[in-house]
Amino acid sequence: MTGIHQLLFSNFSTATAAGGSTIIESFLASTTWTAPTGVTQVDYLVVAGGAGGGSQIGGGGGAGGFRVGTGFSVTAGTDYSITVGAGGTGSEAAAVIGSAGNNSIFSTITSNGGGGGGCFNVSGPDSRAGADGGSGGGNGGGGTSIAGAGNTPSTTPSQGNDGGVGATSRHSGGGGGAGGVGAAGVAPATGGNGGTGTASDITGSSVTYAGGGGGGTEGGTAGTGGSGGGGPGTTTGNSHPASARQSSTNATANTGGGGGGGGNVPSGGFDYGGNGGSGIVVIKYVLPSLATPLTFRGTTKWKAPDGVSSVDYLVVAGGGGGSCGGGGAGGMLTGTSLSITSGTEYTITVGAGGIGKLGVTGVRFNGTNGSDSTLSSVTSTGGGGGGQYIQAGNTGGSGGGVGLDATSAGAPAGVPGQGNAGGTTPGGPYSAGGGGGGAGAVGGNGGALSGGGGDGGDGLASSITGSSVFYAGGGGGGGTLPGPHGVGGNGGGGDGGAQNSTDPGDQGVDAKGGGGGGGGSNPGASNGGPGGNGGSGVVIIKMNT
Repeated sequence: MTGIHQLLFSNFSTATAAGGSTIIESFLASTTWTAPTGVTQVDYLVVAGGAGGGSQIGGGGGAGGFRVGTGFSVTAGTDYSITVGAGGTGSEAAAVIGSAGNNSIFSTITSNGGGGGGCFNVSGPDSRAGADGGSGGGNGGGGTSIAGAGNTPSTTPSQGNDGGVGATSRHSGGGGGAGGVGAAGVAPATGGNGGTGTASDITGSSVTYAGGGGGGTEGGTAGTGGSGGGGPGTTTGNSHPASARQSSTNATANTGGGGGGGGNVPSGGFDYGGNGGSGIVVIKYVLPSLATPLTFRGTTKWKAPDGVSSVDYLVVAGGGGGSCGGGGAGGMLTGTSLSITSGTEYTITVGAGGIGKLGVTGVRFNGTNGSDSTLSSVTSTGGGGGGQYIQAGNTGGSGGGVGLDATSAGAPAGVPGQGNAGGTTPGGPYSAGGGGGGAGAVGGNGGALSGGGGDGGDGLASSITGSSVFYAGGGGGGGTLPGPHGVGGNGGGGDGGAQNSTDPGDQGVDAKGGGGGGGGSNPGASNGGPGGNGGSGVVIIKMNT
């Protein structure tokens, strides 16, 4: 799970089914899904990111590939990577086609990003063709009638269709869609419409995805976006200011629609192409028992099923990034019988880990804090970043460890009930960084002279999954000559870097909220390694009837 340390988003709902409850998860960004106990197969929808539209009589962007299936075999307890493709960027320069969408992946199923929309070729009589992809990009305005091919690479059933052609210099083709080819432009100045998308009812409602982008024109009528999120093209007309660079309408997020093509003005102004829409991955499966714990590694919308009145929970925030001192663990909260309302949709936020930073040499920083995790009214606070050279760490769910050689920095505090303070250092030359605090213990203090980096504070164990597992351990402090590095706390804390070296700290463990380890350094802090990133958080619930 990660991706930029950005927030991951999915939509999660539950309905009653024979022999169990039907679970639907709609992932709007990349994450990892663990097949629950008793689950052996899933139905799926995988839509890739749509492509950007071309500029200056630009062709519409091709929609992302669209693939569906039923009865796909999975193994309970196995982790499956889910990648949700970003949309391609619309062209912002003359004679440049739109960029391709990115692939979406569930297990062995890959849908390919849409092909970029073509554009007018300012250096010659021909247009620049649309690109191949899940669905192909539309041809730009000009003399060459070549559109991007869809279903590239080939899948059965087909994942998309070809883009539309343009032919003359004043109109362009629409991007291909999952349900139809992009329309050709029509002389003298009508852009082709984007190809239609395809509907799916995997979520319980019929939703159309993967429409192609409409083609842009010079005057006349621009093409409309295809149903399923495709963006419309633009037409600027002779009255449009030559200096304008407005964007055509972007495709709709999480539909895989293609971006619209940009229009043109004879006196020199032209529009940018629209951005393609991001993709989506949806899976549906039957959960044999509501007593089976559900684990969320990315931010999720969850609809409380009928008959469920409360949940037991574990909420762990993202761990702090290390610097010289170890990163503090993400805050950890547990509880039973948290009241919920059947049929209500709850946003479950899972915090990303903080970023590890270089804490020595001329340009240095504390590690950044982890992000909060939330379930209904329960919020765990992100772990504090580790301290740089001669600086305290940050406060957080658990506090970050103090940086090496700090003479007067106090222990960075943790949030009461969620975590503990980071470790300190006695100060003076060659004193090592403190360990990050953990959910179960304060971070260890760094040693003076021959002492090593402080150990990360230990986390706490939870048995909500049926097994006792430790979470929220603090990161170990970085070592400096001649002492050793600190060891990460039990519960996913990363070890500190080795002494007298540029050894980086280890990353905290994802889905445990561990703090990142502090980076190793030499005496005098003239050289060293960066701290490790904090581990992402996790939310686990067990439903009660």
